[in-house]
Amino acid sequence: MDAKTYTAPPSIGRYGSRALVFGVAALALAAAVSFLFPQEHIPGPVQFFRAYLVAYIFCTGLGVGSLAWLMLQHMTGGGWGLVIRRPLEAATRTIPLLALLFIPLAVSLFVHPGGESLYEWSDAAKVAGDEALRHKSAYLNPVFFIVRAVIYFAVWGVMMYFMNKWSAEQDKTGDPRIRRLMQDASAPGLLLFGLTVTFAAMDWGMSLEPHWFSTIYGLIIMVGWGLSALALMIIVLTVLGAEEPMEGVYAPLYFHDLGKLLLAMVMLFAYFSFSQFLIIWSGNLPEEIPYYLRRLRGWWQYVGLSLILFHFALPFAMLLSRGVKRHARALRNIAILMLLMRVVDLIFIIAPAAYQDTAEPTGIHWQDLLTMSAAAAGLFGIWLWYFFGQLTKRPLMPLGAPELEKTMEAAAASAHH
Repeated sequence: MDAKTYTAPPSIGRYGSRALVFGVAALALAAAVSFLFPQEHIPGPVQFFRAYLVAYIFCTGLGVGSLAWLMLQHMTGGGWGLVIRRPLEAATRTIPLLALLFIPLAVSLFVHPGGESLYEWSDAAKVAGDEALRHKSAYLNPVFFIVRAVIYFAVWGVMMYFMNKWSAEQDKTGDPRIRRLMQDASAPGLLLFGLTVTFAAMDWGMSLEPHWFSTIYGLIIMVGWGLSALALMIIVLTVLGAEEPMEGVYAPLYFHDLGKLLLAMVMLFAYFSFSQFLIIWSGNLPEEIPYYLRRLRGWWQYVGLSLILFHFALPFAMLLSRGVKRHARALRNIAILMLLMRVVDLIFIIAPAAYQDTAEPTGIHWQDLLTMSAAAAGLFGIWLWYFFGQLTKRPLMPLGAPELEKTMEAAAASAHH
C-alpha cells in the first residue's frame, strides 16, 4: 500500500498557521486584560497565571488524554482505534511542548505581588502564619512541586516516545510482534497514567485550595482529560474526512463506535462529579463544604447549572440516538460542545478558588470570564498549530498494522450499507 495514499492534505498546514496567529492574539488579549484591568484584590500577574492555569490544564488534557486512548486502543484493538491512531500519536507528540509551556506555572511559584500568589502555599509568609500549610509544607513547596512535574512529564514522555517509535517501526517492517509489544507495554502504561494524572491534578488544581481535599478529584480530572481528547479526535476525523485522501475512510461504523465511547465518558464524568458533590454535601464538614458553597451561591450557581445541562443532560440525550452517533457532522457538533464545556468546567473549578477566604456568595467578574476564556483559546491555538504540524509528519493511517486491510474492508462495507 502506497504511503502517499494517506498523506495529510495541504489544508492541514493552513489550519495550523491560522491557529497559531489566533492563539498568540488571544493569549496576548488575556495578558493585556490581566495587567491593564486587574481585579481589586487580585494583582495582574496572579490574574494572568490563574487564566493560564485554566488553559494549561485544558491543553495538557488533550495531549496526555490522547496518550491514554492510544494505549487503550493498543490493548483492545478494533477499527475505531485504528482510524484515530495517527491523530492520537500526533497529539501525544505535543507533550514536549506542554512541558515547555509549564514554565510560566513554575515561575508563578516565585511571584507574590502585593502578598498575593497563585498557590498560597508557595508564599513563605502565608505558610508561617497557617498551621495547616505548615503541616503540608513537606509536600506543598515550590521545589518539590517542580520536581514532581518533571517526573510526570518524564513518565508521559517515555510512554509517548516508545508508542510512537514502535508504531513507526511497524510501518517500516510490518513485524506482527510489534503489535504484541505495544499491547504488553500499554497495560502498565495505563496504570502509570492513572497514578501520574491523579497527582498532577492534586498539584495543579486541588492545591489551589490547600485546606480542602477530595479523594475523587483526580478521577474527575482524569476522565475530563479523556473526554477532551476523545472529543478532539472526533472533530479531527470530520475535518480530515471531508477531503481527499481520507474521504470515505472514516465510515459511519467508526463514528458510531466513537459516539458510544463519548457517551460513556459523559456518563462517567457526571457520575464522578455527582459522587464528589454528594459525599461532601452529606458530610457537611467545615473543611470541605465551603468548596461548594463558593460555587453554588451567587452567579456561580448558574454556571453550575449550565454544566448540568450542557456537559451532561443535552449530550447524554443526543448521544442516545444511534442516528446521531453515525452522523459525522452531528457528532462533531456534540464534540465541539463538549470541548467548550470542558473549559467552562475548569473555570468553575479554578476561578472561585481566589475567594476561598469566605463562603459568602461571590459574583462572576468579567475579568475572570474574559481572561480565562481568552487564555484557553490562545493556548489551544498554539497547541493546535503544533499538533497539525505533527499530523503532517506521518501517513494518516498506520500502514504496517496487520489489521489495516480488514478495517478498510469494513469501512467500505459500512459506506455501502
